[in-house]
Amino acid sequence: MIQDTLAKIEARLGKAGALKEEQRTELLGLLSTLKTEIGELSKTHSEQAQSITAFTEVSTHEATRQERDPQLLKLSLEGLTASVQGFETSHPRLVEIVNALSLMLSNSGV
Repeated sequence: MIQDTLAKIEARLGKAGALKEEQRTELLGLLSTLKTEIGELSKTHSEQAQSITAFTEVSTHEATRQERDPQLLKLSLEGLTASVQGFETSHPRLVEIVNALSLMLSNSGV
C-alpha cells in the first residue's frame, strides 16, 4: 500500500504541468529519498509510515491542483509536518526530507 501511494505521488509530480522542470527534478529526488526512509520506518512503525505517506499524498495533491486552495495546502502541510514529530532522534533524515518536501510544495508557486 505504501509503495502504491508513493508511486501515485511520483506520477502526479511527473505530470504536474505547472511545475518548473527544476522544481519537478528536486521534488522527485526528495520523494526518492523519502521512499528509502519510509521503507526503513515501516519495518518498525508501520502505521506511522502509512500516515506520513498519506499526508505526503494529500499535500502533493493540494500543491499541484489546478485551482489551489491555500488553506487546504496549509492544513495538509501541517499534517505532514506533524506526522514526523517524535522521529527527530530515531529518524533524523526522515524528518529532514519531510521538512524539505513540505517547504518545496509550499513554495512551488503552482
